Amino acid sequence: MAQFGFHHIHLRTPDPEATAAFYEKMFGAEVIRQTQQGKPRVDVKLAGGAMIFLLPSAPGEAAEAPKAPNFGIDHFGLGVTGIDALAKDLKAKGAHFTVEPYDIRPGTRIAFLRGPESVLIELVDTSGGK
Repeated sequence: MAQFGFHHIHLRTPDPEATAAFYEKMFGAEVIRQTQQGKPRVDVKLAGGAMIFLLPSAPGEAAEAPKAPNFGIDHFGLGVTGIDALAKDLKAKGAHFTVEPYDIRPGTRIAFLRGPESVLIELVDTSGGK
């Protein structure tokens, strides 16, 4: 039987460099710059290997972030430890939280913040520590 594992998400953005800088600043992501089919490309790699491919929008292209509730991808989640201290650190870096850390069930604490282009990012802490 085939085995499946998470490989990447693809985010559309009018400014790949600014979007990459956000993920680098907030989450310590590695920014990867390369050339693909003769065009510059910017991606980010999170600790643990998860990739975020940044697709630049075409000049003049009108695109909007989905409004909740919507079909398709609603948000993506990152596993973390020490969510309360992390949230405080991210706020000091300028992160905007839409949902502050709280216990969703015993042993699991979550929070949500907005990334560039209104991407919703969930932080999930199952370590039991605050």
